[in-house]
Amino acid sequence: MNYQWYPGHMTKAVRMMKEEIQLVDLVIELLDARAPLSSRNPDIDELGKNKFRMVILNKCDLSDKRANELWKTYFEDKGIAVILLDARNRGAVKKVENAVREVCKEKIERDLKRGIKNRPIRAMVCGIPNVGKSTFINSFVGRTTAKTGNKPGVTKGKQWIRLSQSIELLDTPGILWPKFEDQQVGIRLAMLGSINDEIIDKQDLACHLIEYLKESYKGVIADRYSVDESLDKYAVLEAVAVSRKALKKGDEPDTDKAAFLMLDDFRSGKMGMLTLERP
Repeated sequence: MNYQWYPGHMTKAVRMMKEEIQLVDLVIELLDARAPLSSRNPDIDELGKNKFRMVILNKCDLSDKRANELWKTYFEDKGIAVILLDARNRGAVKKVENAVREVCKEKIERDLKRGIKNRPIRAMVCGIPNVGKSTFINSFVGRTTAKTGNKPGVTKGKQWIRLSQSIELLDTPGILWPKFEDQQVGIRLAMLGSINDEIIDKQDLACHLIEYLKESYKGVIADRYSVDESLDKYAVLEAVAVSRKALKKGDEPDTDKAAFLMLDDFRSGKMGMLTLERP
C-alpha cells in the first residue's frame, strides 16, 4: 500500500504559515520522539530559515530512553536546541520557557540595546498532525486553550496564545508534505497515527509493525500477546487475534480487530517504550 495523505486544508495552512512567519522570532518544531526524522516536515526548514529554532521531542515517555539520548545528541550536534518532553506533564513543560529565553537571548539583548523593554518573544509552534502541539500549548498555558484529540487534523486554523508578558505562541495546524519520497516514512507516520486511519489498510500496517518489532525489539510481541513471534507476520497477526479472542463466526481469527488492537497498543505505549528509527 502507498502511504500518502495531504488533504486540501494543509495547502491552506502552509500558505497561512508563510504569511505569519514574518511576525515570529522563533520556530518551535514538535517531533514525535518515536520517529524524530520521519515526523520532521522538510518544509519547516525553508519556512523557518533566518529564525531562531527549537526542537521538542514530544511523547518521550513512549519512546526508547536510549534512543532519546541518541536523538538529543543528533540535533544538538547540528546546533539545534532540543528538549525531551511529555507534553501532558505540566510540570515538565516549565523548562520550555527558560529554554525559549536562552535560544532567543541574542534577540532579547538586541532589544535592550535599542531601548526596547518587555517586547514578547513570538514563537510559531508547528509540526505534523497528531504530534501533540495542542496538548503542549494547553500544558504550557495551564488551561484548555487549544483543541486536542488523539487523531490527526484537530487544529484547523491559527490562534495566538499569550503565555506571559514575555512569550506569545502561535498554534498552527498539523501539516505533512505533498509526497513522501521514502515510503518507510509514510509507514512510520501511519504507525504513529499521523495519517488518517480511515485511508490505510490496518492489516498491512500491523504486519509492517510486526516485522519491525521482531527485528528491533525481540520478545515484545511474545510477552504482550503470549504468541510465537517467530511465525511469519500474518500468522503472528492471526495468533494475536486468537490470543485476544478477536474472532469471527466459526471462531475464525478477526485480523482486522487484531491489527487495530496492536496499533492502538503501540500508540498508547502498552507495548512498552519503543522507537521506530535511530540516527
